[in-house]
Amino acid sequence: MSTSSVRLSDAELPAALIDELTAAGLDPAAVHGSVVAALTEDLPGGSVDVTSAATIPAEARGRADFAAREAGVVAGLGVAAMVFHTVLGHDVEITDRLPDGTRVTAGDVVMRVAGPTRGLLTAERTALNFASHLSGIATATAAWADVLRGTRARVLDTRKTLPGHRALQKYAVRCGGGINHRFSLSDLAMVKDNHAIAAGGVVPAYQAVRAAHPDLPVEVEVTDLEQLRALLDVGCDRILLDNMDSPVMAEAVRITDGRASLEASGGLTLQRAREVAETGVDFISVGALTHSVQVFDLGMDLA
Repeated sequence: MSTSSVRLSDAELPAALIDELTAAGLDPAAVHGSVVAALTEDLPGGSVDVTSAATIPAEARGRADFAAREAGVVAGLGVAAMVFHTVLGHDVEITDRLPDGTRVTAGDVVMRVAGPTRGLLTAERTALNFASHLSGIATATAAWADVLRGTRARVLDTRKTLPGHRALQKYAVRCGGGINHRFSLSDLAMVKDNHAIAAGGVVPAYQAVRAAHPDLPVEVEVTDLEQLRALLDVGCDRILLDNMDSPVMAEAVRITDGRASLEASGGLTLQRAREVAETGVDFISVGALTHSVQVFDLGMDLA
């Protein structure tokens, strides 16, 4: 396949890669669409990588190592592999790829690629953009999971994701040991403060959603213990404790006494995570896992 082309049908992708992404809870066709869109930013209108075309003979072949330049957790290496297959079709060999979710240290090789040198360099930045961003999410999530170890609390992501990349970002959270909150506005009803204001209070809002969608999970945000008690009295079994200090959260846990799951949210930091977890809450949600995470330092070097 020409290194200027990024049009490859899903049927031409390795079956093992499609199966891997499917097993990971991703839609291979959607991932491929994201890859093609990203490559098109570099190769608009079927253009070429002018630098590689000018400096590298068309027949040249090469090998390159993807390596971690810091310690962390890798994710998105399957997506990076899809980038190379999208640029080079079957004329690329990918070996020594670590499973997503693997903890690495600086200098560890996470994947090796071999094929036409022009194509490898054309695909390099897009592959690194995906893998570095997703590994950054996995690494940040793992830091929270490590701090929470030994408590009942689990770290949750949020819907504060990059438009169009939610499935990949939430996948990276899973790679780091976190769990996913809702994926959309329809798979769980989340009554926030504005809903409660519009409905006349947290209880009327909860009851309205429960009446409209009797089989759907419903979570309600509260800002004080009075709201918490009122929701428990009407049977709400998922409650978000918004911007509460640790002593108030501990009291909320005592009042709830197992009748509902409790999620802590609002301006939480890794430094405070253990303290919050030790109040007894079930979940800690962290928007920063996806909306402002630092990329993980990966590099590709020709061997």
